[in-house]
Amino acid sequence: MSSGGGTTVSTSEVTPWEAQREYLEKGFANAQGLYDRGAPKYYPAPSVASFDPSETAAQRATLGYATGPRAAAQQAAAENALIGSLGGQTGFDPTQTQNLLAGNVRTGAGTPYTGMEDALTRGVIDNLTSNILPGVREAQVRYQPGGGTRTDLEMNKAITRAVQGGLVKPLAEMYGGAYQQAQGMRMPAAEMGIQQRQYGQQMYPSIMNAPLGMYNAMGGVGEQRRAMSQEGIDQDMARYQYESNAGQNALRNYMAMVTGDYGSTTTSTTPGARDNTFANLLGTLGSAAIMSSDIHVKENIIPEGTKWKGLNVYNYNYIGDSTPRRGVMAQQVEGIYPDAVTTINGVKHVNYGAI
Repeated sequence: MSSGGGTTVSTSEVTPWEAQREYLEKGFANAQGLYDRGAPKYYPAPSVASFDPSETAAQRATLGYATGPRAAAQQAAAENALIGSLGGQTGFDPTQTQNLLAGNVRTGAGTPYTGMEDALTRGVIDNLTSNILPGVREAQVRYQPGGGTRTDLEMNKAITRAVQGGLVKPLAEMYGGAYQQAQGMRMPAAEMGIQQRQYGQQMYPSIMNAPLGMYNAMGGVGEQRRAMSQEGIDQDMARYQYESNAGQNALRNYMAMVTGDYGSTTTSTTPGARDNTFANLLGTLGSAAIMSSDIHVKENIIPEGTKWKGLNVYNYNYIGDSTPRRGVMAQQVEGIYPDAVTTINGVKHVNYGAI
C-alpha cells in the first residue's frame, strides 16, 4: 500500500496454490509442445469409395444397350407394328382383306376352285370315254346295227348326265359352300381389323414410353456417377477447410489448454481524508473500482449541483434498476480523462481509480 496526495493505492497479488505449480508447468509445457508440432495432417487415405466392379459393369451394359443398335431396331419395329395396328392391319394383304370383307369367292386361275374344276372335268371325260360312251355304242350296235339318229341322242343324253352329275353339280355345291364360308368370314374379318386398332391404341403408351425408360436408365447411371463426383468434391472442400483452419484450430486448442484462473494482481485507489467529496462518492458506489457510467444506460438523471475533479456529479438510477445512485457521466469523463474510460460491448465504463 502507498499513499500520495489525497489518494491511497493498494495492490494485492493472488498466486496459484503451491501444490499446483508443478502440474501447471507440465501442462503448459505439453500444450506448448502440441502447438509447436502443428496440426495433424488430413486423413491420408482415400475418403471416397469407388464403384464396385459389378456396378461399373452394370453401368456399361446399361449404357451400351440403351444406346446400341438392338434397342433402336426393336423400337423401330415396335413403332412400325403400332402404326399398322392403328390402321387395322391384319395378316392378310390388302386384296385378301378386301375379298374377305366383300365375301368374294375366288374362282379364277390359280385358285383351288379352278384346280377342283379341272380335276372334275378330267374325271367326267375319263368316265365318258372309258365307260359311258363305249357302253352306249355297244348297246346300240346290239339292238340297232348300223347306228342311227337314236344312237346320237342316247350318246348326247349320256354325256349330259355325266357332265351334270360329275361336273356341274359338284361345282355348284362347291361354289355354294365356298360362298357361304366367304359370307361367314366377312364379320370376323371386320372384327379383326377393329381389334387390331384397339390393340394398337392400348399399346401406344407402352411403345411411346419405351425410349423414356431407356433414358431413365441412362439417367440413373449418370446420377450415380454425379453423386460419386459430388462426394469427391465435398471431400476436397472438407480437406481445404481443414487445412485452411488448421493453424487457428491449433491455437484455439492451445489457448483452451492454458486458460484458467491461476492468479491475479489487483490495484485499487481510495481517497485520502482530505478529499471528502470523493470519499462520499466511492462510499455511495461501493467497492467497485470500475463502473458503467454510460449515459445511455441511465435514467432519471438529475444534476446534484456539486463537482468532483472538474466533473459534474448526478443523481440517477440504471435502466431497469430503481436503486438510487450518484456519480459522473462517462461521456464527460472521456472528454477530460480519456484514459479513465473503457468501452465494453458498446457501453462506456469509468475507472475511478484512474481519475
